[in-house]
Amino acid sequence: MHSNLLIFIWRRKLSFLLLASGLVLLALWTWAILIDTTKTTLPTLAQSQLQQQQQQSAPSSETSYQHVHIIQKLIAQANRVLRAERQKDNADRSPPSPAQRLLGNVRFVRPTQAKKAPLPLAESFLFEQERLKILEQQQRQRNAGMEELNANAEDDRMLSSAERQTQYEHELQRMGVPAVAGIGPDGPRAPTERLVHLDLKGAPPKLSFLKQLLPVLRALGATGLLIEYEDMFPYSGALQPLAAHNAYKESELKDFLESAWVEHGLSIMPLVQTFGHLEYTLKLQEFEQLRELPESPQSICPSRPQSMALLEQMLTQVIELHMRPSANATPSTPELPIKFTHLHIGCDEVQRMGECSLCRQRLRSEIFLTHVISLAHFVRRRWPQLSVVIWDDQLRAMTLSELQNSQIGSYVEPMVWVYANDIYHFIQPQLWDTYAKVFASAWTASAYKGAFGESLLVPPLQQHLENNIRWLAVIAKEGGRFAKGLRGLALTGWQRYDHFAVLCELLPVGMPSLMTSLSTVSKGYFSTNPRDNDLLRVLRCVFQPDSRRSGHPWLELHPNAHHSQLFAVCSYPGHLVFKYAFRLYDKLSEVSVYLQQARDHSAWLSDYNVRHNFSSPLRVHELTVRTPQLIEELRGMARESQQLLWEVYDEHTVAEFVEQHIYPSINALHRQLASGQMLLQRRTWPQRPLPISLELRQDMGLITLEQQQQQHPH
Repeated sequence: MHSNLLIFIWRRKLSFLLLASGLVLLALWTWAILIDTTKTTLPTLAQSQLQQQQQQSAPSSETSYQHVHIIQKLIAQANRVLRAERQKDNADRSPPSPAQRLLGNVRFVRPTQAKKAPLPLAESFLFEQERLKILEQQQRQRNAGMEELNANAEDDRMLSSAERQTQYEHELQRMGVPAVAGIGPDGPRAPTERLVHLDLKGAPPKLSFLKQLLPVLRALGATGLLIEYEDMFPYSGALQPLAAHNAYKESELKDFLESAWVEHGLSIMPLVQTFGHLEYTLKLQEFEQLRELPESPQSICPSRPQSMALLEQMLTQVIELHMRPSANATPSTPELPIKFTHLHIGCDEVQRMGECSLCRQRLRSEIFLTHVISLAHFVRRRWPQLSVVIWDDQLRAMTLSELQNSQIGSYVEPMVWVYANDIYHFIQPQLWDTYAKVFASAWTASAYKGAFGESLLVPPLQQHLENNIRWLAVIAKEGGRFAKGLRGLALTGWQRYDHFAVLCELLPVGMPSLMTSLSTVSKGYFSTNPRDNDLLRVLRCVFQPDSRRSGHPWLELHPNAHHSQLFAVCSYPGHLVFKYAFRLYDKLSEVSVYLQQARDHSAWLSDYNVRHNFSSPLRVHELTVRTPQLIEELRGMARESQQLLWEVYDEHTVAEFVEQHIYPSINALHRQLASGQMLLQRRTWPQRPLPISLELRQDMGLITLEQQQQQHPH
């Protein structure tokens, strides 16, 4: 019987332990209540009891604190035991033991939920204080975080402007973005007008593509377009020969211009060359007699009356198209609804001026100023609401008295252009002072492509960005000289250096450079914060910047780098052409190195080997084994270019691009392959020394020993 009792007790040991713990807990509660009730009569509020306990002697407070601490530990232990037992009961699905029924209510997290009579005031106060301590600790943690943020913000506010600029320039250095003194978040304001130049004399994009580009330009801060039509303008009548066969149609061009202003708020400034860069006009037989020099169609002779008549007709057709009613015109708005306030008449890089028989008796400065003023007077007389703009380079060598005496400042506004990084090397402070004394206002011009190489495939983005940032500093410094300030900045993007040149960087390939520079000049500085910089949003980049984790900035630009990896994960208009251009660039570089290695650095496929048909067949085979593969790869890239470029350009531009960039490399590979096959066909070779080639004798004047003996017999 005793053994059975022991076994029963052993099996129910946990229940007995819980029962014993509960009894001890009840005894301690009773003891604590008796002590507290004998010491003082508690007020109705728990906060009053706390104040009275603080007024008692120190030993009594310490004793009470010890009691509270012990009770808290017992409560925690009892709750842990209860949770364990309940989990076991749920698993066994057995009815609760007497100890569990006894301790089932020992969960004093929220005393107000007790189903029985409320706890005595002392017990309520005890557990309420425990909850308040937890809430107080959580609040302290939140306050600590806010204090840290406030402290950082206060530190930023306490930094001087120079210290903030130093931090900003340090971040620019990490990103590879050029830093210019004084240009930053605390620097000068952005230029009022930001024009994007569209050069249509080479690779003219489809107007449908340019329409897709308009919202992007506007979102990045552009205020207008500077459109250089050249032979893409739909000239008519006697001027019809000036228009290219693939020139824009008048109705389509009007629709594009209307969309630019009505839908996107972009003003229009047409650019019509009227002195130099008139190759597209003077190359034609009909206008050959108007050249300054018969052998060069670059510039027109301003002394011939027919020259001014031709230029006035050209300007009239361009201006009237921009003012002529469109298909959507109404009686209340009879004119084309665009913002058209300035006309650019070019006049840059006038070569060989004043050399014909009619101009030779006059000074070059007089010829230029008279011609420009005559054109401006014609425009202002017929369209007084228009202001006339010219490039400034022909004015730089003129004296202040020449400019003032001509009164050119009353007729035109100069657009000062420099594409290099050292702007003051070309436009020195004294020249700015001269311009300010002659002109009430002026424009400036930077570049986003077409300025660092006549036939580049990809623009150097970092160099163009630095050019634009340095222009911001110059505008801020020199704008105050002019009575009406500097009107704004035009970001030029040349497509050819002139009418006879091959293509520069295509517009889609230059888009990252354009967008980076445009967003910078529109803000007045390059924003290093990706959430404050519009590039990621407008370019629709899937890249998520997190410099804290990766340690790398969200945009990395370095000298001699064409682009950042950021632009490879974006989806802006023309992004597929941009990515294709880099793959083509890498492939062309690979082919160039391959050909140079075989021709110039190897000893078996040089021009000498080919001229004498003398080489090692094994070596020649090794040097030409990859040539057919490279030819096929380039042909594949040519086919791909047709598919990608067709979205932006017509077939003429696609063919010109392939012929300029891909076809020469394919031809070079074919020539190398033909030379190798010729060398491989030979099976026997002559004794050395090899005979001197006839070409070498004739071209270099080399003579043989026999000829020397004949000339000098003794």
